[in-house]
Amino acid sequence: MINTPKPATAIWTVFLACCLPVGSLFAQDPGQLTIERCYQLATANYPLTRQRELIEKTRDYTIANIAKGVYPQVDVNGTATYQSTVTSLSLPPSSGIPLNITLPKDQYKVYGEVSQTLTGFGINKQQRTISRTDAELQQANLNTDLYQLKDRVNQLYFGALLITGQLEQNQLAEQDIQTGINNVRAAIANGTDFNSSLNKLKAELLKTEQHSIELAASRAAWLDMLSLFINQPVDSTTQLERPEIPAATDSINRPELHAYDLQLQSYAEQLRLTRLNLYPQLSAFFQGGLGKPNPLNFLSTELSSYYLTGLRLTWTIGNTYTYRKEKLISANNQELVKTQRNTFLFNTTQTMHQENADIRKYRQLIKTDDEIVRLRESVRTSSAVQLQNGVITANDYVLDVSAANQARQDRVVHEIQLLLTQYNYKTTSGN
Repeated sequence: MINTPKPATAIWTVFLACCLPVGSLFAQDPGQLTIERCYQLATANYPLTRQRELIEKTRDYTIANIAKGVYPQVDVNGTATYQSTVTSLSLPPSSGIPLNITLPKDQYKVYGEVSQTLTGFGINKQQRTISRTDAELQQANLNTDLYQLKDRVNQLYFGALLITGQLEQNQLAEQDIQTGINNVRAAIANGTDFNSSLNKLKAELLKTEQHSIELAASRAAWLDMLSLFINQPVDSTTQLERPEIPAATDSINRPELHAYDLQLQSYAEQLRLTRLNLYPQLSAFFQGGLGKPNPLNFLSTELSSYYLTGLRLTWTIGNTYTYRKEKLISANNQELVKTQRNTFLFNTTQTMHQENADIRKYRQLIKTDDEIVRLRESVRTSSAVQLQNGVITANDYVLDVSAANQARQDRVVHEIQLLLTQYNYKTTSGN
């Protein structure tokens, strides 16, 4: 059942609208507005949409940085120390080799090293894959949040449609009462009725006009909230197109399912990276610099240059100790996600079953509504003739007009409620 807007809801909507951008690509006068157009406008103007561009930029920057990890790495280091004790070497003169070397207590070393990984390309590629998956997961979560906008658009759009339909039916009731007034005036002129009957009909007409004023105000409130939500001018001149009945399907294609799948993929890719880190890593390096004493020749106590090059093998054995537990943690996390996914599917299926039951209910109500309207309209038509001929009183005529009007109102309510439930079902299923 669609309720009229409450003050708190209106305040919340106005607050939300303040966050919406003033300028919009969709700022033209719509003239005619469809619910699909409202979905697009609401999504485009919702502040959260800006995150999509930020996620893409962050992904590109991160992948670019990771890709540079396979480039040659350059390190520059230097040390200056003073030692309390140093190595000294001396031979006695009797040895025939005069030798007396004492290393300086102040020692200096500055060098640069260039290293190039030979086996880290697989790890680097996996890191980039993880970054892409994480960005896709963020986008999927964003799509899930934005998808919730459809529920709000449904309530606002069909709420405005319902009030519009009720207003149209109330205006038909005004015409019926005006017809009765004309008939009573003719009867009074012929001396077959009294002014009291005319006054009853005039009072009823004013009451019906008051109801039209209330309905018009409610419709304006719904349209104002819709306008603020989609950042598009919407007023009484805007024609809200009644949507076509959507095709019903039992399949579930909600964006949440894609997010769950990406979360599972992320855990699997993280585990693969952990497994790659178990293997030894091989790299080539070149190191050159100045040292006093020379790091490669301690007999050279003067500041001199040096270089060395070769291969370096690195193997972090400690990773093997935790890999088994990491594997179990990953499996547990994946099971948690699968449980959440199954719970979501279960709840969504339950909601769809309830909405399906409501759809069947409203269809049955509309069938009986059609028959009730036909009968009430027949009675109202007969009452108009009887009032003209003085067979019934103005009060009887008003009762028949009110009953016919109420029957039409009930049919409008059930028709809009049926459409709303069908679109809620469409939104719930993600189709």
